[in-house]
Amino acid sequence: MKNHHPIQFTLNGEPREVSVAPDLPLLDLLREHFDLIAAKNGCSPQGSCGCCTVLVDNKAVVSCVVPAAKIAGKRVQTLEGLAELQRERLAQSFVHAGGLQCGFCIPGIAMRAHSLLQNNPTPARDEIARALNNHICRCTGYTKIIDAIDLAAKAYRGEPLPEHDNSGRIGTSLLRYQGENLTLGGKRYIDDIKMPDMLHGAVLFSAHPRAKVLAIDTSKAEQLKGVKAVITAKDVSGKRYEGLIEKDWPVFIAIGEETRCVGDILAVVAATSKEIARAALDLIEVRYEVLQPISSTDEALKPDAPLIHPESPRKSNLLSTSVIKRGDAEKGFAEAAFIATETYQTQLIEHAFLEPESCLAYPENGYLKILSQSQGVFDDQRQIASILGVPIEQVQVELVSNGGAFGGKEDLSIQGQTALLAKITGKPVKLTLSRDESIRLHPKRHPIRMTYTVGVDKDGHLLAVKARMVGDKGAYASVGAKVLERAAGHATGPYRVPHVDVEALAVYTNNPPCGAMRGFGANQAAFGIEGMLDILAEKVGIDGWEIRYRNVMDAGDTWCSGQVLEKSVGIRKTLEAVKDIYRSAKYAGIACGIKNVGIGNGMPEYGRACLRVESPERITIYTGYTEMGQGLFTVLIQFACEVTGLPAKYFDAKVDTHRALDCGMTTASRATVLGGNAVKKAAEKLKTDLQNGMTLGDLVGKEYFGEVLIDYTTKLGAKVAKPITHMTFGFATQVAILDDNGKITKFVAAHDVGRAINPTLLEGQIEGSIHMGLGYALTEDLPVTNCVPDTYQLRRLGLIRAKDMPEIETIFIEEYEPEGPWGAKGVGEIGLVPTAPAVAGALYAFDGIRRTSLPMKDSPAARFMMGHK
Repeated sequence: MKNHHPIQFTLNGEPREVSVAPDLPLLDLLREHFDLIAAKNGCSPQGSCGCCTVLVDNKAVVSCVVPAAKIAGKRVQTLEGLAELQRERLAQSFVHAGGLQCGFCIPGIAMRAHSLLQNNPTPARDEIARALNNHICRCTGYTKIIDAIDLAAKAYRGEPLPEHDNSGRIGTSLLRYQGENLTLGGKRYIDDIKMPDMLHGAVLFSAHPRAKVLAIDTSKAEQLKGVKAVITAKDVSGKRYEGLIEKDWPVFIAIGEETRCVGDILAVVAATSKEIARAALDLIEVRYEVLQPISSTDEALKPDAPLIHPESPRKSNLLSTSVIKRGDAEKGFAEAAFIATETYQTQLIEHAFLEPESCLAYPENGYLKILSQSQGVFDDQRQIASILGVPIEQVQVELVSNGGAFGGKEDLSIQGQTALLAKITGKPVKLTLSRDESIRLHPKRHPIRMTYTVGVDKDGHLLAVKARMVGDKGAYASVGAKVLERAAGHATGPYRVPHVDVEALAVYTNNPPCGAMRGFGANQAAFGIEGMLDILAEKVGIDGWEIRYRNVMDAGDTWCSGQVLEKSVGIRKTLEAVKDIYRSAKYAGIACGIKNVGIGNGMPEYGRACLRVESPERITIYTGYTEMGQGLFTVLIQFACEVTGLPAKYFDAKVDTHRALDCGMTTASRATVLGGNAVKKAAEKLKTDLQNGMTLGDLVGKEYFGEVLIDYTTKLGAKVAKPITHMTFGFATQVAILDDNGKITKFVAAHDVGRAINPTLLEGQIEGSIHMGLGYALTEDLPVTNCVPDTYQLRRLGLIRAKDMPEIETIFIEEYEPEGPWGAKGVGEIGLVPTAPAVAGALYAFDGIRRTSLPMKDSPAARFMMGHK
């Protein structure tokens, strides 16, 4: 081939000769030419995440930045090429320690661990943490990864692994489902999957956040050899505008329309290779009339502001207003001994899940099959069928468990465009975004400006809270109205407040869209209300623990939305668990948190599951909820084990749209509760047959369905005698402790979890949440200038590395939740709700500066987190 030249090298002990282009990365050579998929593509060619780590001449390198041509004469080793005993020890160590969640980053980390242990058989924990400096894990918080490598070091030295209870019963730490395969990189994510005659897709984004598209000329791209299709808005046979709530997000911007953000798509290409598809993008000619973007909510709300969505009957850039009024706030302030007012600002945050968006679509048996990494495959199915203009039965979607999401994979991303390419070409099409494109496209965490006025009596008891919140929605609705609704509902935190006056606005701009992200408005509100409690505690003359203890809710108390909390209110116990820790520290901050479990607010919510007996020793659990690293499949298997008494090894788990198991999005920390109750019901039916003398062999092919429905919640502000906005809540108290230099040395998290189903996975969820929460507090943001992100580089997002994480202590309070399976609650989001205000309080104790904007990059704690002493 032109410009290619042959190289010889050794790969996993075998001599190889291939012809490579000068700019071909070693990563692509390994994955595409040799189908060695353990090295994952998380950020190529940025070299920032470490997912693609391999050994070259026994040195660990990130293969996405190494030109394949440079390995001539060298020895390359991938995770697949390690000795079987080494692979076994690594895999078992990571799984036993709970050192993986979504698993996408782990093969690269495992390779780094092997390299470290070859050179240092007895590394200390700080040496392990430093060795991980080139790696990002967004799920675990690193604690259990370090545990895993420490365990692997012992295994490498011939020490046995600890005994493990793998019964799968409730309260035991069943090993993560498919954990060993995930660790070794054998589990195929979508971009790892190949099919015969498969085409590759590529996306053309708008060059401007706001511009009128005057013309799109695709003729040159269509003539490029290897290009099989170029699709624009005119090729959409169904509806072009989709969305989870508002149908305001077009799969393509049409000629004559305005772009709304730099993530807008103008065209997609399918070609015989990724290289040809991307080369074709450069041949598409677009003419724009560039317009001034609307970059702030203040600007967007002006009466004469251009409309972001002129097609909407709303005729305003205001997407939604959420209002809560209880009691008489002005009366409360009149009775208050102390009143304080402050404005807080949170920032735009990138999810930074390690697996970029990818989709594979192909015709199969008269319908279109979609492999999706979505948080809701049934929502994908509905929207894709609508885009294609076909009956929903002609689209089937299967989940390929994703490499992290955190809310960022709720909205349709590239599934619709990929499906169109497959339908038009009649061939399998895979479309995978680069890291730059991923950051450009998917929704972010909402920046919210909050002005609080809070009054207390002379003893510090809360009397009134007034809050005004404005959230920058960005270009599209996504679930932004609900995020601001949730922020409003959580505006008073987990506290009794007799008088409440809250208003929260979601406002369109031309900034990147904002949608769901772990915490979903509750953590923004927590930064405000917890900061106010610290200010008022000082005025009253009591400490941060005492003012919270005097105000936290108990069963029977009324929450912000008007809901009376009747059960499983463990917030007071979490405070009691950290009292001595907080008061004994020289520099400490404390904060409490509350987070709804379940969407609620009047929306019916389903949990659905099916247990299918496949063979005498094989049962598949089908669910409508997504596994994305949180351990859902593992705990669903535990629920089935607990009911049936069958061993965990009998069970598999899967998600697709072939059965009527639509549960909506995997969001609001509800999958364990709703999915778990559905599995429990299905398993009870199977148990009945087994108790009646039937064997699994007798039952092969039989399916057992379970369903639960939560339909009693009420809309926010509904005029009812007994409002119930959510089925239940998670609660937490967290303490940040600083040393004499202002560095966070320890972080303590006490959580009411209902019931600890799997303690190891539970600890991992909280540790990972705290890692994300510390980044939110101190280092992470995605600044934009004129509505364009300042960076698309992972290394510039402020993600905290392993060596900069403090010690984390978790304390679990089991306050039984009647709605949950065996009393459990969801914990996926509550883990970072109080984190930022706890850090802010610790910093105030250290240097006397009240910080009201995130991230707190000016603080000594932030400087230490980013490696600046």
